[in-house]
Amino acid sequence: MTNEERERSEEKSREGTPHAHSFVTGMVTHSPEREGNLNLQISAPGRINPSFSFNSKFSDFKIVDISLRKKFTAELVGTFIIVFGGAAAPIVNQKYEGVEGLLGSAAAAGLAVMIAVLSTGHISGAHLNPSVTLAFAIFRHFPWIQVPVYLAAQVSGAISAAFALKRVFQPFQSGGVTTPSIDSADAFLLEFLVTFFLMFVITAVATDTRAVGELAGIAIGGTVALDVLVAGPSTGASMNPVRTLGPAIATGNFDHLWIYLLAPPAGAVVGAAAYTIIKLTEEESQPRRQTRTFGR
Repeated sequence: MTNEERERSEEKSREGTPHAHSFVTGMVTHSPEREGNLNLQISAPGRINPSFSFNSKFSDFKIVDISLRKKFTAELVGTFIIVFGGAAAPIVNQKYEGVEGLLGSAAAAGLAVMIAVLSTGHISGAHLNPSVTLAFAIFRHFPWIQVPVYLAAQVSGAISAAFALKRVFQPFQSGGVTTPSIDSADAFLLEFLVTFFLMFVITAVATDTRAVGELAGIAIGGTVALDVLVAGPSTGASMNPVRTLGPAIATGNFDHLWIYLLAPPAGAVVGAAAYTIIKLTEEESQPRRQTRTFGR
């Protein structure tokens, strides 16, 4: 066998190895053999980008490092979309006497998240939420060094969306502000729980190779719509500190802002922890071989 034929054979062997390829979704890149970072994509064989550190049994894959500027822009635009879409429906309800109702608000919020995830996930991971970014960083799915950049993009996108809404819908923009209509303690708990649900789903579809990552946008958008149906009348179902912060700055209404700055991050961390605890190991995910018995 010539050297060229031997190299071609080894290349085919690597391509046929089931664990040699990473799982890439719109939210995260993950491999059972490699503890990778969020927002990375695997391309053709090559070198490992030294700007990221992880333990790997496979060192012949090139990491495509999307520039931080592009990630910042994707997070800013994606956050703009979800805040504008999520806050616009309540404003329209306020202006046109409930024409869309709670179902319209839920649909608008869920669809906005879905299209933002599907359109920006391959660039930045589509966090679009400081709670998601912090939870991923805590559980080592995202590098801490990029956290300030993502938070700045998310805050900028939310504030820009809020002032755009103010310009378009003034003086009805107050409908987009999330304020509790229930006791503060109950509002905190409700925001904690709905963000817990959201982050549990995000962690599942974003970090587990056994989840259907291609449907991440639909699963996450559906969870947001469900949470709005559950918590919308009581707290506005923010689930996102910047979803509340942007409209609060645009309108000057900071009523109970602390609830929306603290409850969603706490719920996100617990939601990510819950899925991490129940996540199947490689051994558990392998189908068991049935023992055959022979009777009389």
